[in-house]
Amino acid sequence: MASPFLLLLLLIPLGLLILFLALSFLTRPKPVRVPIKNRHVLITGGSSGIGLALAKAVAAEGAFVSILARNLKRLEDARDEIKLATGHVARVLVADVRDPKAVTQALEEAGPVDVLVCNQGVFVPMELEKQELEDAKFMIDVNLMGTFHLIKAALPGMKRRTRETQLPASIAIMSSQAGQVGIYGYTAYSASKFALRGLAEALQQEVIADNIHVSMIFPPDTATPGLAEEQKKRPELTNIVVGSSGEMEAEDVVKKALCGLKEGRFIIPCNFEGAMLAIATAGLSPQRSSVTALLEVLGAGLMRFVALCFQWNWYSAIENWHAKR
Repeated sequence: MASPFLLLLLLIPLGLLILFLALSFLTRPKPVRVPIKNRHVLITGGSSGIGLALAKAVAAEGAFVSILARNLKRLEDARDEIKLATGHVARVLVADVRDPKAVTQALEEAGPVDVLVCNQGVFVPMELEKQELEDAKFMIDVNLMGTFHLIKAALPGMKRRTRETQLPASIAIMSSQAGQVGIYGYTAYSASKFALRGLAEALQQEVIADNIHVSMIFPPDTATPGLAEEQKKRPELTNIVVGSSGEMEAEDVVKKALCGLKEGRFIIPCNFEGAMLAIATAGLSPQRSSVTALLEVLGAGLMRFVALCFQWNWYSAIENWHAKR
């Protein structure tokens, strides 16, 4: 007669197989491939950093690229850089994403969009008590309301395009790992980035029938001119708390983002820490992959333990810092 221990060893893989098959049934949407070549890709914040790197990448794949930002000179410089790198000429659109009329006008000028990348973002790091409310409002207006303005202006044309071409479209929203976990000194910034998650989850339900796929991109600190300026202004405690996370190059973030966007993935982490955060914060987010769904189910408890360890480390650092003052 088989021992209980042997039976247990047999039941564990059998149970995992049943769980995998169940998740395969529950996460059974058709495979998606969002094509880039000969499609119109509009990227906001496309004059520098991740936006510029992404514009180069999609132009190199044969996309028709539009870049949108506030500063005409920087946009023109970016257009020249894209042409030099890829031979393609990007369309330049000048608009402040905080102004819905300006955004609507720019989108009308651009024409129907197949892939919209809401990449604009601003960050003023500071403790809430010390921060001017105007700075907090600025971040929320650009990061959150700007995304609302862009999507609302682009959606009618995107829906017409998917009906005409019978090809899937994409709305990609550039968040941040600070949109998955709150960080000291990021109070207003995290608020604006966390809100994008709710926007994206609800929006995906609204547009899935139109063959439009929403993606949330969660990069860590990325080596851009904006990060260099941000690091000069960060509170000391912020640098201590985020010191354990490494930086990524913009081109590496773009590779991860573009791959996930093409596959219609909802959550797109960019490094190992981001993948752990994605599992820890999966919640009720959509999931196309049964393999990833299985990892989320099996890894949820472990990731909660890891998260508690990180939180203990952060709060210990905060306590020690205050104790030394």
